[in-house]
Amino acid sequence: MSLVKIIVTVPESDADTVRLAVGNAGAGEIGNYAHCSFSAKGVGRFYPLEGAKPAIGKVGKSEEVLEERIEWTCDRTKLSAVLAVIRKAHPYEEPVIDVYPLENI
Repeated sequence: MSLVKIIVTVPESDADTVRLAVGNAGAGEIGNYAHCSFSAKGVGRFYPLEGAKPAIGKVGKSEEVLEERIEWTCDRTKLSAVLAVIRKAHPYEEPVIDVYPLENI
């Protein structure tokens, strides 16, 4: 099995929705456990440019949002489906999604 680590930041108010959707799509399966994830809270900052349609804030104004950084491991074969679920469940027009390959040891 080839694994990746998926990391996404999401407003705290939407974290449970995204976490559930991603778990239902098959990320976070470790042995006999499902929906495994790790979260840390922080502050996301952004400045929406002309043409943006921000879910939070206004174009031309800096914004700070209380967010959760959520991490899952995922089998690479499920990655495309999981990324599609993240984009559908996430409230942001342009969610920040990081994907890293993992060593199988």
